[in-house]
Amino acid sequence: MWPFSRTPVVPVLRFSGPIGMATPLRPGLSLASYATAIDKAFSLSKLPGVAVVINSPGGSPVQSNLIFKRLRQLAAEKDKKIYVFCEDVAASGGYFLAIAGDEIYADPSSIVGSIGVVSRSFGFVELIDRMGVERRVYTAGANKNQLDPFLPEDQDDIARLKAIQKDVHDVFIGLVKERRVGKLKAPDDELFSGAFWSAAKAVEFGLIDGITDVRSKMHEVFGSKVRLKVVEPDRAGLLSRLRRVPGASGLGDGGLAFADDLVSAIEARTLWSRFGI
Repeated sequence: MWPFSRTPVVPVLRFSGPIGMATPLRPGLSLASYATAIDKAFSLSKLPGVAVVINSPGGSPVQSNLIFKRLRQLAAEKDKKIYVFCEDVAASGGYFLAIAGDEIYADPSSIVGSIGVVSRSFGFVELIDRMGVERRVYTAGANKNQLDPFLPEDQDDIARLKAIQKDVHDVFIGLVKERRVGKLKAPDDELFSGAFWSAAKAVEFGLIDGITDVRSKMHEVFGSKVRLKVVEPDRAGLLSRLRRVPGASGLGDGGLAFADDLVSAIEARTLWSRFGI
């Protein structure tokens, strides 16, 4: 029995969607948009645990790392254990968030892993030639227009990008090994290839600890009377951002904001579709 007069509460943080893709109409999953909720979750209850539910195909490695570090800092300061629960997808940056957990669980149909780094682009060189378009770019700095999609690929630019990707990948790998020390049960070239797996395979490889859901596990740990309370991000901050969007007040200058939001939606759809979602 927990020594509380009122029903014990487990705070629940939900991280859902692509990470770091922020536009005026989509605040994105970032530390800035979730900082208040994270702080509140670790102060809400006297129980020594916080539940984190993740449903994300990844995104920004920087925002993934910032959220990860904040979760671990508060877990240490408040002496609380983090229980992570993966929903449809906890892949790439989504799995980066998951390793903030002291224990990680998933649904039998969850997709887990994709420990890698990717950069996507298009090449429009032949297209603008066929259209008779002359593009003019002026730079100060020899590498300012590297990886320009309207120029032919340059092998030096590709090598430079791959070197950066390796640095980011190495950070990801190091944290996975640190957080899952003694639990990983597959060779590095398989675990860190960027592949993703079902929950059963993720358990076998030691990427997660078991298959269950947040309510069942929290009842198992803290008793059948425990109540789950979702801690939402600050919506007031979102509304204030919407008021600052050009054209949101009906002044007719919102085309760029709409286009930016459309691009963000396409990028998000691309991330989800990679995992068949």
